[in-house]
Amino acid sequence: MTRRSPPRHSDAGSPLPRLATPGRRWLWRLLVAAASAYALAAAAIVVRGLDDEVFPADLIVVPGNTVAPDGHPGPRLKARLDAALLLYRQGRAPRLLVSGGIGREGHDEAAAMARYLVAQGVPAAAIVQDNQGVNTAATARFTARYLQRHGLTSALVASQYFHVARTRLALQKAGVPRIGSAHARYVEWRDAYSLAREVPAYLMYWWMP
Repeated sequence: MTRRSPPRHSDAGSPLPRLATPGRRWLWRLLVAAASAYALAAAAIVVRGLDDEVFPADLIVVPGNTVAPDGHPGPRLKARLDAALLLYRQGRAPRLLVSGGIGREGHDEAAAMARYLVAQGVPAAAIVQDNQGVNTAATARFTARYLQRHGLTSALVASQYFHVARTRLALQKAGVPRIGSAHARYVEWRDAYSLAREVPAYLMYWWMP
């Protein structure tokens, strides 16, 4: 019995498999590399922020944040102030510098921060108010000028962990010789969004003159 070979099917009408073009492969590699670099940068910011560096200093700097409609510090800002209070009560520095602008709620952040600290027993004379601290760079510039005017050289930052690295960088670029930090004990889901913003913000501050 002769065997019949299986019928041959013509490939004329069948679609060819789509192979990744060199351009697509490079695009994917670029995207993966960018995502990896972004993740590493975010991790470095977190590690730097959680690694408190505390020593006797001249000043404790508290950057501003949201003030509630009733004029009291919002949760994030309160956590920053509480971190600064702990440093102050430990005798780490004799002064606190509170820095912020006029928020969307219409309150002076620096004034609200000062009221909170006074209510916690801090003498008003130990509080320096900067109501022009509209961003981290402005806070750093004011802090550097204040230290220079008074012959002082060191500052401790009290802020959220994701904000510490950029604040320290801003102070360094403003000319503050010695900088330490302590992070606020407050975590929320919004931190993921804030951390995502910190990566490009840190790079922007890095390239700033």
